[in-house]
Amino acid sequence: MKNAFAIVTLSALMATHAMAQTPVAPADGAASPAAAAAPQAAGTESGDDAKGEKLPKVELSSDLLYKLTKAEMEFKSGQWQGPYVTMMVAAQQTRDPRLARRASEMALAAKQGGEALAAIRLWRELAPESDEATQFFLGFVVLTDKIEEAEPIFAERLANAPPDARGVALFQMQQILSRSNDKLYAYSMVTRLVQPYLDMFEAHLVLAQGALSIGERERAIGEANKALAIKPNSELAALTLAQVTGEPEAAGKVLAAFLQKNPDAVEVRGAYARLLVEQKQLEPARDQFLLLLKSQPDNLGGLYALGIVALQLEDTKGAEQYFKRFLAVLDKSPGDARDPFKALMILSQIAETRGDTAGAIAWLDKIDNSASAGYVEARLRRAQLIARGGNLDAARKALTEIETDDPASQAQVLLVDAQFLRDAGYVQSAYTVLENALLRFPDNPELLYDYALLAERLDKLELMEASLRRVMALAPDNQHAYNALGYSLAERGIRLPEAHALIEKALQMAPGDPFIMDSMGWVQFRMGNLAAAENALRRAYAVRSDPEIAVHLGEVLWQKGDKAEAQKLWREAQGKDPKNDALKSTLARLNVSL
Repeated sequence: MKNAFAIVTLSALMATHAMAQTPVAPADGAASPAAAAAPQAAGTESGDDAKGEKLPKVELSSDLLYKLTKAEMEFKSGQWQGPYVTMMVAAQQTRDPRLARRASEMALAAKQGGEALAAIRLWRELAPESDEATQFFLGFVVLTDKIEEAEPIFAERLANAPPDARGVALFQMQQILSRSNDKLYAYSMVTRLVQPYLDMFEAHLVLAQGALSIGERERAIGEANKALAIKPNSELAALTLAQVTGEPEAAGKVLAAFLQKNPDAVEVRGAYARLLVEQKQLEPARDQFLLLLKSQPDNLGGLYALGIVALQLEDTKGAEQYFKRFLAVLDKSPGDARDPFKALMILSQIAETRGDTAGAIAWLDKIDNSASAGYVEARLRRAQLIARGGNLDAARKALTEIETDDPASQAQVLLVDAQFLRDAGYVQSAYTVLENALLRFPDNPELLYDYALLAERLDKLELMEASLRRVMALAPDNQHAYNALGYSLAERGIRLPEAHALIEKALQMAPGDPFIMDSMGWVQFRMGNLAAAENALRRAYAVRSDPEIAVHLGEVLWQKGDKAEAQKLWREAQGKDPKNDALKSTLARLNVSL
């Protein structure tokens, strides 16, 4: 669809039934699958292994054990060809499918497609009854453009599937074929394979998905309608029809019509509600989520969605209630995989917005699991709230208590520490923190950037420029480095053509950034281009009425003779930030009183 919206698709629904999986090489120090599966003693009886494969009677000679062990050691050291050949030969000689499987893993780890397919073929030949071997084979031939080899296997699997499992088998087939590069051939294959099963609604859903994959939208709609005609109360059929319509408005009509006839359709109602959110129809979306919650009071997805919608409707009280309830239900569902991080962060922000700093910190304190994806972010935010309250020592202590082994997160902690010191007026101390941080993380662009800005404040201009140019080398798309250096040169009135080029490059990267527009206006002013300077600064101020932009625009207007307008802008800047250093120095330099 043109606008992405959350509707359950066949492949998403059947993800847990995926047939094609990717073998994974063993971790260092772990026993390899082949070593674990190798015959354990001479004269081992044939039988079935844990995967249901029939295993041959193999004598584990000292020679075979030596070859397998040597192959594993060589593979672990980075070689693949020798170990692969050893496993393939051993598999052919012993007829043990586990060795062929291990050969396929080695080839896949080495990204050798042809060799992997050869091993998977042998694995399937040695274990024709193995569903796992067949799954690997099917997935691999589809991914390697040998899709025609899959057709007879799919046909056999569909024919042999029990009637009550055939629908799932159809979905599994569609999921695997959806990965093919040749969508047209895959669709033609699906069309042939489903012919005996056209009385099943699943067959038409598979055809709808296939038609959509080749751009045949009308046919996809027709097949989805056929599925719905066979099973009018199928939520999956309704969701598929909504998906293939191609437009959110049309999809909404499909879902709304289905809900009129099937008001208890939970999945469809959730999809319809999310679609309304996507279309910015927030109040109707809230109504749908409330209906969903009425039938499922503890529906975590519905509670979270209602919290988000309430926030968008600026109903912070409602949002707070829904998120609190979400957390309470989640707390009673220990098996649920959802992370409460986002809900806790939102509740903290709500508390902060109403001036309840202690409450904001209390919510953040609940994010205390260092394994959580948002742990460091929450701890940093907690320290920032403490610093904002004026307790610098406590804020810095909070930073030292953050537990993380991630180098990027460790660098972020040091960066925030320097920011605390800088904002408190301890510029030299902040500089020292970053100087030491760069000894540990010399190529961290964020540390280098802030280090450069502090170096400039301490009049270490050569160090500032060197650091910013290092940022440009490490992160060529970092517009802030180009802008900072360009502005610094313009502010000092030196190398103005170079300053202009740097700022112009930054503006090309971020054309809507008001601060880079401000820099462009300032360098134009320094170059004597007052009209161009005024134009750039007015555009910047229209995007963001920042005091510093007002100071610059005011000086340009002052130089042009429009002193009344200049003073008006400066008064606005003074009202927003009475302690603004740029304003103070400008007024003093021009001998202006407001």
